[in-house]
Amino acid sequence: MLVAIGWLVLGLAVLTFGAEILVRGAAAIAQRLGVSPLVVGLTIVAFGTSAPEMVVSVQATLRGQSDVALGNVVGSNIFNILVILGLSAMIVPLSVARQLLVVDAPLMILVTAIVWLMALDGRLGVVDGWLLAVGLAVYVGIAIWQGLREGRESKAATDAGTDGGADMGGDPVNTSASVWAALVWNAGLVAAGLLCLAFGSDFFVDGAVQLARIWGMSELVIGLTIVAAGTSLPEVATSITAAIKGQREIAVGNVIGSNLFNLLGVLGVSAAVSPAGLPISGAMLRFDFPVMWVVAALSLPIMFTGARVSRGEGLFLFCGYVGYTAFLLNR
Repeated sequence: MLVAIGWLVLGLAVLTFGAEILVRGAAAIAQRLGVSPLVVGLTIVAFGTSAPEMVVSVQATLRGQSDVALGNVVGSNIFNILVILGLSAMIVPLSVARQLLVVDAPLMILVTAIVWLMALDGRLGVVDGWLLAVGLAVYVGIAIWQGLREGRESKAATDAGTDGGADMGGDPVNTSASVWAALVWNAGLVAAGLLCLAFGSDFFVDGAVQLARIWGMSELVIGLTIVAAGTSLPEVATSITAAIKGQREIAVGNVIGSNLFNLLGVLGVSAAVSPAGLPISGAMLRFDFPVMWVVAALSLPIMFTGARVSRGEGLFLFCGYVGYTAFLLNR
């Protein structure tokens, strides 16, 4: 048991460090390119911090542990909203961008409902998996196009503001070189942060699963709780760090983007690589899938109230997860 606890502590330390440098690098890249932190949070940060879910679910699928693969995704999406959004808002009230309210959050709710409908026959088939993966490619393509458009518009506005100004004798070549050097450095921070998050979550999950097996928990409950929470730790560390540092769009965008990536990418790839698809237990269909959709739908009115998530709303979300976990353990 002491070895398992040691892995937990090491994982948390590596996760904290990785989140720090990831947020710093991502925010700097957004500023340099003129892309909003929200777009960075919805794409680079969200997909990067969801990499552990992808690795764990695909490995579990290939080993025939479909309960772990599915429980990881469903549990992570519930955890992301109730715990990550809740804790972040409890620390610092979170402002919510208009794009999240009118596009990304409703899209998350719609995709959650589609996945639930796909699962009603008791299986996510290979065709279902490919459809979800294609949906992710479309979403990423639109997000990248939007980010590049914002960058061009921001640059054009900056150039227009400097036209006609006095020539200060600057060297454009050196200026360009310094910009590229800064971008490369910050991209390196993002890559290093993602590696730390991947290794840290792996250490944590190993320790957590060892403890869970010592305590006699089932694979489904392990997937919905321990593994889901462990693979979501990169999102926890990143969103809380972003909220504290004032990058609140990254904090909220990370949660919404991660949920979309989990549904479209993690579930899609997991179902696509399994010849027989992913069988879904009756317990998940009766309770966990509906809870996942209700939690996703609940997040929208909470974010709509004043276009922010207050500390009280954050506490409400967090208490919801405590109740959900208590029910799972009793079940």
